[in-house]
Amino acid sequence: MDDEIILSGPSDPGEEMSIYLADSLIQEIVAAIRTQDSDTVNGFLRDLSPADTADLLAKIGEDYRMELLSLYGDSINPGAFVEMDRELCRACLSVLSSTQIASIISALESDDALGLLGPLDVDVQRAVIRKLSDKTRVVLEEGLSFPEHSAGRLMKREFVAIPQFWTVGKTIDYLRAASTDLPEDFLNIYVLSPTFNIIGEIPLNRLLRSLRTVKIEALALDHVHTIPATMDQEEAAHLFRRENLLSAPVVDDENRMVGVITSDDIIDVIDMEAEEDILKMAGVDQGDLYRAAMSTSGARFRWLFINLLTAIAASIVISLFDGTIDQIVALAILMPIVASMGGNAGTQTLTVAVRALATKEISGTNMFRVIGKETMVGALNGIAFALITGAVTALWFSDYVLGSVIAMAMVINMIVAGLFGAGIPILVQRAGGDPAISSTVLLTTVTDVVGFFAFLGLATLLMA
Repeated sequence: MDDEIILSGPSDPGEEMSIYLADSLIQEIVAAIRTQDSDTVNGFLRDLSPADTADLLAKIGEDYRMELLSLYGDSINPGAFVEMDRELCRACLSVLSSTQIASIISALESDDALGLLGPLDVDVQRAVIRKLSDKTRVVLEEGLSFPEHSAGRLMKREFVAIPQFWTVGKTIDYLRAASTDLPEDFLNIYVLSPTFNIIGEIPLNRLLRSLRTVKIEALALDHVHTIPATMDQEEAAHLFRRENLLSAPVVDDENRMVGVITSDDIIDVIDMEAEEDILKMAGVDQGDLYRAAMSTSGARFRWLFINLLTAIAASIVISLFDGTIDQIVALAILMPIVASMGGNAGTQTLTVAVRALATKEISGTNMFRVIGKETMVGALNGIAFALITGAVTALWFSDYVLGSVIAMAMVINMIVAGLFGAGIPILVQRAGGDPAISSTVLLTTVTDVVGFFAFLGLATLLMA
């Protein structure tokens, strides 16, 4: 079976190596599912990595996915559910019994287990929790008590802690003796007081380089970046990025250590938050790829309806100048150019601003400078494109006044695009909103309305 898995790599030396499961292998597994060849299917599931298994479940048809989960769910590596898209994971777990879900959760580290349990319906959560061991149940119930998307939901409960009066030798002996009870991976050892307050931390490499007789308190670094359990996971990610952390302890309201967050968790958070912002700007949700068509359609309808209203607003502006358009047909041909250029320029600025807000690069001290700079960029590009479009229009229609009109309108709309592209997300965030959700609609409305009004208004003044 190991030879079969090589199919996910290149078929010849000149072909580029792929990190994803090959379509040919997926088709082979589907054929085995169709013929109910249990030995073959179980063999594949045993040899596939968790990420490849998640890839398989994402790409096969829903009927085959349900059959694979129903008949071979016990053979799927529990880690595969951690690698899945959140909506796909919910759909897959819904096929399994509470006993099977409990078995999967019991095989995972506490942070991954909580990540699977959290999105499930409350009734399913309770049914699963009842089938867990007392130790696992207490850990997960404590995790569920923290706010969603908080550090308490993200942290691992497994960490290594020792008292300050130990020596390096005693600590190493302890680690060797307790190897089966230690976390699978850990980077730091935490020095705690009898009340579980953090006194310091020791990087593992610092411990291993020290003599056995050295006291732990002499090695401990007292500058520890602690994270409150209630801190938003996006704030925790920002702290990791700013301080270049590989791990950080999590503390409760009484400053007692309750867990640890590691860089692999933060990478997932950064990836998820970035994906969420990108999708919000387009008016779609995470997991749309795996939802039913009616559910996806309903979710997108609201966004499209708002866009319809903004398009009507732009049309109303155009209707104010219908007499001018009737007299000069060329205006109808050229109108989309001004609005389109303003919209695209605004989107560039908006993307930069939303990203800077997410990474805390914009604050009250520099927001006006950022807005001013982006407005200047809009003005410079507006002048450059005004010269191009003005010259092309004048030659195309043999009308230098029309060329001047579109040139002036281009400058106005590009300046507005820079100003509002940077200003709208900043204002939305300061008002307590999410700039990734509403900024795009507001910006599109502004650039369309201003673009049409400037172009047609100038045409009415100078040409009618």
